[in-house]
Amino acid sequence: MRTELTYAATLPANTSTAVLVAGREQIPGELFSLEEQEYITRQLDLKSTLVTINKFTHQLYVVATEPQRKETQTQEALRKAGNALHQRLAADKVDHVVLLDGADGESALYVAEGLILTNYSFQRYKTEKATPPGLKTVSITGAGISQTQVTELGNLLDAVCHTRDLINTPHNMQTAVMLSEQLGELLEGTGVKLEVLDLVQIQSLKMGGLLAVNQASDEAPTFNILEWKPEKPANSQPVVLVGKGVVYDTGGLSIKPTPNSMDFMKSDMSGAAAVAGTLYALAKNNIPLHVIGLIPATDNLISGKGFAPGDVITMHSGHTVEVLNTDAEGRLILADALHFAKRYNPALVIDIATLTGAAARAIGREGIAMMGTADDMLKTDLKLAGELAHERLVEFPLWDEYQEHLKSEIADLKNIGGAEAGAISAGKFLEFFTNYPWMHLDIAGTAYLLSPDSYRGKHATGSSVRLLYHFLSSQATA
Repeated sequence: MRTELTYAATLPANTSTAVLVAGREQIPGELFSLEEQEYITRQLDLKSTLVTINKFTHQLYVVATEPQRKETQTQEALRKAGNALHQRLAADKVDHVVLLDGADGESALYVAEGLILTNYSFQRYKTEKATPPGLKTVSITGAGISQTQVTELGNLLDAVCHTRDLINTPHNMQTAVMLSEQLGELLEGTGVKLEVLDLVQIQSLKMGGLLAVNQASDEAPTFNILEWKPEKPANSQPVVLVGKGVVYDTGGLSIKPTPNSMDFMKSDMSGAAAVAGTLYALAKNNIPLHVIGLIPATDNLISGKGFAPGDVITMHSGHTVEVLNTDAEGRLILADALHFAKRYNPALVIDIATLTGAAARAIGREGIAMMGTADDMLKTDLKLAGELAHERLVEFPLWDEYQEHLKSEIADLKNIGGAEAGAISAGKFLEFFTNYPWMHLDIAGTAYLLSPDSYRGKHATGSSVRLLYHFLSSQATA
């Protein structure tokens, strides 16, 4: 069940309310008696960040946050305050809370973001003892907040939750064909067009990377084309998003080294889910930007008919690739999609993928590895969007020397480099199939968490949806 985010023009009476303050001078006297104000002040002096007043018919909360050095750090502190508030609301069994900014600013938007993302829960397959979140509705009120802002945020958070649902869905409930069906259900009524290419069409396009990865499977691959084209887009050339859609990854014949490393490989389509979630948010908020999503989808299984180390495959581009590791499969299906993207004459292409363990080892779950050939202004805009969403980007280089890592003695290139700079050589492989401004986001460290992290929670996070939405919506108004 989704948490509903609504706008309230005035503060409802006798409703549990969280008042957001940065200091005692912002405590609204009309809500609290003098004794309550004195109590709140004493608690704030003791460095309490959450003070509760029991009104018996409802609860009043004072959420105190201090401004940080940077505005984006303050916004992230407010999201985390939303996470802390959620714990208190759950303990008090509050099902509807109103957020009121004591300074009539926009702090409530960020608290709501943290609160609603924390409240997410995936219980689709529970038949007993399911405990859906108790918080049903969050309302925002205050002179500094508009209905438009609340609606936009609500649609974006809904997109993140849908993205999480797609990623958390297990493989037996999400083959490539099932994923295409789920994308159709998600996008129905949004205005986003979906075209699904089947096995025969993929074969006719000679997408050798996608076909090779799919060889071991009894399930057919799909190639999904999503398009959001509003009536008067701000761009004459589209932006193309490419998402890795490996619905389950065993590593193929280069099987993953430890059994538990496969336990969460249903999440290897997180890039695909992020593309779908981003298109959903853009359409729901009617962002005037022409955006196309490309999602090659398959599983990477093990069988006697699977592709093997040493094989040479011919890609959609006509180039040949020597396969030296079948667990480096994501770059093969992305390469076909990146070459396919050329037909749109794109202004920019961004691919999103859980591509390498090397990226996760380099920067952990705290950031996203970024590399690409787009100009510095676009890179800066993307990094700023990452700061705004607190989905921060770390740029890796794409120096020419890294192409040496991919030299093959028998083909145009091989699909894996050496032990060093693994995330970069993967990006360098993708770059080979591009001839347009391009950026690569490796979300291997952020897409699926094995332990809780504040409002990102545990398991699927919906990583990069908020980042891409902020970036693309800013491009539409640039």
